[in-house]
Amino acid sequence: MGDLDLAVRGRTYREPDGPHSMVVRGRDLDSALQHLTARNDCRSLAVVGLPEQVPDLAPLVGRRLLLVDGDSRRLRDFAEVAIRAGIEVEWIRSARPPFERLAAALLPVGGIILAAGRSSRMPGSQKLLLDIDGVPMVRHVLEAASEGGCHQTVVVYAEDDVKRAINGRAEVVFNPQAQSGMASSIQVGLRAMRQEIEAAMVILGDQPLVGSRTVATLLRAWRREGSRPAVAAAGAEGWAPPVILSRELWGDLFALTGDAGARQVLQGRPELLDVVPAPGRSDDIDTPDDYEKIVRLFPRRRPRQRA
Repeated sequence: MGDLDLAVRGRTYREPDGPHSMVVRGRDLDSALQHLTARNDCRSLAVVGLPEQVPDLAPLVGRRLLLVDGDSRRLRDFAEVAIRAGIEVEWIRSARPPFERLAAALLPVGGIILAAGRSSRMPGSQKLLLDIDGVPMVRHVLEAASEGGCHQTVVVYAEDDVKRAINGRAEVVFNPQAQSGMASSIQVGLRAMRQEIEAAMVILGDQPLVGSRTVATLLRAWRREGSRPAVAAAGAEGWAPPVILSRELWGDLFALTGDAGARQVLQGRPELLDVVPAPGRSDDIDTPDDYEKIVRLFPRRRPRQRA
C-alpha cells in the first residue's frame, strides 16, 4: 500500500490477514480507498502528508480516519469533508509522522479495573475505599489508566459504595456474579470494551502504586514492532499486573471460570508474553499491614497554619 514503514506491531500494511488498520502516504490514498472498499475488516486509516485535492471519502464511513500534515489548510479541508460525511476523524498538525501518536490512534487499548472483590482479608472495610493521600485507593488506579493513555477505562464493581467513589470519573459496569471469582469480572470488563479497542489492560483495583508512567510504558511496549499478544510489568516473581491482552487472547479469557485470570491463560506459554521493566510498583493491598506499608510511601500533608 505504499512505501511508508512504521514500527507498529508489524502492521505496515500490504494485504494483511484479519482485522487491521492501515497507514499510507497521501500519494497512495486512492489505492488505500480501494483497499477499504474491498476489505470490510480494515477498521481505520492513517494518511501522512495529504494530497491537495480531497477525494471521495465514502469508503471511510463507519471507520476511523487519522490525518497527519504540516499544512493547517489541508488538514482543515480534509477534516471538514470527513465530518460532513459522518466519518470519525482525528488530525495531527506535524510535518513528520509522529510514530507514537499514530500507534496510539491505530491500536487503542482499553483499561479494565477489577474492583468487585470482597476484601475478605481486610476486616471491617471495603479496602478499595481506603484513603491514600486523600483519595480512595480505586481512584488512584483508574487515574493511572486514563492518564497513562488508555482510550477507554472501565471499572468493574459489585458494591454500590465503590460505584459512588468513582463518581462519574470512568465507566462502571456491575458484575452480578462477582462472588464466583476474578474470571467473571474480567469477562464483564471485556464485554464493555468498545468495538475499536484492540487490546485490554487488566489492572487490579488495589494497586495504587501503579502510576500513569507504568501504564504508558506498557502501552508503548505492546504497540512496538513484533510485540507479543500480551505484555506485563516485570515483578518479583516473573511478572505481575497490569497486563495487556490482545483481542486474539480474549477467547481464552472468556473460557475461564472461578478465580482464574490472565495468569492461567499465559501460564506455560512464554511465546505469548513480553515481560518489560516499568516504573511504579505492582504491590496490591490485601491486609491491614499491606495498607500501612503503602500509606507510609506517600508524604503526609502538613496542615496549613492560620495567620
